[in-house]
Amino acid sequence: MIRFSLVMATRGRTTEIAEFLDSLIAQGREDAECIIVDQNGDDRLAAVLAPYAGRVRLTHRRSAIANANHARNLGLRDAVGEIVAFPDDDCLFPPGTLAMVDQAFAGDPRLMVLTGPAASPEGGLGSGRWRQAGGAITAENVWTSVIEFNLWLRRPVALALGGFDEGMGPGTPIGSAEGNDLVLRAVEAGHEARYEPALRVVHPDKRLSDVATARALLYGRGLGFALRRHGVAPGVWLPFAIRPIGGVVLSLLKGRPRDAAYYAMTFAGRAAGFLRGDAKDGLVRAPIEGQR
Repeated sequence: MIRFSLVMATRGRTTEIAEFLDSLIAQGREDAECIIVDQNGDDRLAAVLAPYAGRVRLTHRRSAIANANHARNLGLRDAVGEIVAFPDDDCLFPPGTLAMVDQAFAGDPRLMVLTGPAASPEGGLGSGRWRQAGGAITAENVWTSVIEFNLWLRRPVALALGGFDEGMGPGTPIGSAEGNDLVLRAVEAGHEARYEPALRVVHPDKRLSDVATARALLYGRGLGFALRRHGVAPGVWLPFAIRPIGGVVLSLLKGRPRDAAYYAMTFAGRAAGFLRGDAKDGLVRAPIEGQR
């Protein structure tokens, strides 16, 4: 029986995938499958994946569509595990990750969604604002409780929700917050979702880097869009508007123009996403076909 289906959308990376697979093997479990949805236009992954044949339950699926959520949903259709997750192609599972997730779901049959924070390779928490206390996820705290590469769902729930919104996330103009959106749809449907601060997945820390600055507008647009879509109270969304403005001012006072640019683009993106005309249309998705 397969307990875990790990769906990885990938494009452009090679060695990082091998490092993830090594971290998966180090979990010491034989009840996990990894479904790699390859969005590359070439065969660069063939040599990367070949050494893992027979060592990992591995499916290599191709997709010509450069859209992370489309790839994730393709992999979700193929998944057979009881629990599904969507690791990034540059993340790592610390030892004991699958055991911790297994214990959480086995110990609470009502639990349908489990999340945890990002961990920095250098130690401590990674990019994002993370709440310190664990517990139930709500519309108020989901914004500090979810990252896509550390999001675990019972597969029937993920399928019934329609998977990720393919109009959001990498490869779209609404470049982030698809995980927050999916978890909130689960909560709004009455499913129990929980955040566990000790459940950490390692991911490169990109905050206030050149990469983060280049993506700030796109990622900010995703968060603003999700905040508006789910109709959260002003007390929830207002801090997300105020903090970047404060970041611009403080960065300029400290003589850090790159940081100021990051905060300015973040604010512009959040405002643009929040004010999109389709943000309040909601998402009505049928269950994914081919549910098992």
